[in-house]
Amino acid sequence: MEIPRSYNAADDLIGGNLMAGRAGKVAYIDDAGECTFGELAERVNRFGNHLLSLGLRMEDRILIAMHDSIDWPVAFLGAIKAGIVPIAVNTLLTPKDYEYMLSDSRAKALLVSAPLKPQFEPFLSKLPFLKHVLVPPFNLSKSSPDLKAAPTTCDDPCFWLYSSGSTGMPKGTVHVHSSMRITAELYAQGVLGLRDSDVCFSAAKFFFAYGLGNSLSFPLMAGATTILMAERPTPDAVFKRLTEKKPTLFYGVPTLYAGMLASPAFPRTESLSLRSCISAGEALPPQISKTFKEKTGVEILDGIGSTEMLHIFLSNRPNDFRHGTTGKAVPGYELKLVDEAGNEVKQGELGELLIKGPTAANLYWNNRAKSRSTFVGEWARSGDKYSQDADGFYAYGGRTDDMLKVSGIWVSPAEVEAALVSHECVLEAAVVGHEDEQQLIKPKAYVVLKPGKQASVEDLQAYVKSKLAPYKYPRWIEFAAELPKTATGKIQRFKLRA
Repeated sequence: MEIPRSYNAADDLIGGNLMAGRAGKVAYIDDAGECTFGELAERVNRFGNHLLSLGLRMEDRILIAMHDSIDWPVAFLGAIKAGIVPIAVNTLLTPKDYEYMLSDSRAKALLVSAPLKPQFEPFLSKLPFLKHVLVPPFNLSKSSPDLKAAPTTCDDPCFWLYSSGSTGMPKGTVHVHSSMRITAELYAQGVLGLRDSDVCFSAAKFFFAYGLGNSLSFPLMAGATTILMAERPTPDAVFKRLTEKKPTLFYGVPTLYAGMLASPAFPRTESLSLRSCISAGEALPPQISKTFKEKTGVEILDGIGSTEMLHIFLSNRPNDFRHGTTGKAVPGYELKLVDEAGNEVKQGELGELLIKGPTAANLYWNNRAKSRSTFVGEWARSGDKYSQDADGFYAYGGRTDDMLKVSGIWVSPAEVEAALVSHECVLEAAVVGHEDEQQLIKPKAYVVLKPGKQASVEDLQAYVKSKLAPYKYPRWIEFAAELPKTATGKIQRFKLRA
């Protein structure tokens, strides 16, 4: 598809709905109320003007650490329309993570939900680039409702997302203006058939690449209505929205689907309006998909995307589906499986998945070495191992590194190990992925205690939770006399996995 050279993503996503006559149609429903496309357009303009009045200019960066509400797309799109680059960050992180991201990005403004502000206050005065801290709800009454889109191009930096790395240091992933429209056309419309009559609800939040498409670029491109939820996506919270707001499309992750199926409060089929459900973030165990279909009559379409490619590039489809696989390449993307030497593997063999497509990020900010190793010419390395069967379906086969996907969020074993070893009783620790009863991967730790020291599993789990984002803690801890190592002293995690 052709994106014009002169192009502003926010102007396109908002303006297209006004041109289509949807100004009076509801765009967003959050916990406090609703907002039409016309009201959204005005608020986006006012917010963009507000940022400009603060002295922010084209290509300046702002960091968004906000819970999902209508204020989120207002801030994100208002910045983009003004030519300012928003950086969406996970709301579940620690002060140390946030300090690093603000320092690394040199953001000039921080947009933070009031409940999250205490996480930032200890270090805000130490950041020389940060000039403004804005807390929603935003007072935009003095800002003009008219804003001409900044003269950006389709290849200009549009927004960043931070991606976790194997060393635990997050990487600023820079995406361009054209990418949101392209993912919406290739996946949301090409695979899901998203249309303006749909009502969308994503358990994955805006700050995920997955959630950003689900709740922002996809419904705005199609003119659909979107339900937002600020609270944590527990089964009960999700059931409430599914039965009361009647979404037609629901986006979740395998851990959530498993929790929903295990809940006695799972709603009756006649109380739902779902036509399609989507899963991403980690491989979907086939039993979860089959049980969900039995309960609802709706297939869960399993797919895989990445922060680097912005959204799903490999997916099952409504009429081209196979349980236990991640489907086939989304039209517009090319895939290949290669061995360690870069040669394509034979059919049925495991190889690293490489992706070629128009939505790859430009680079990792301030990380040239990692950019060059991940983005190799037109291809991007996923770090995931897959095999392909004779019918063209791809099946997940693990990671090429030690990273874990836990509830759809990357976790670095090295980071969890470092937290454990900082405990006064711990001598050594190794963390690997382990399947729970739902066949979903969670961290498991093997711990060697210092001579004469004692610590319980519960003590160590609580300690890790105090040091890291809570979802990173080891669900199981096994004490050992020693850890298996190579002759050079490197821990042999493959032996622990076995």
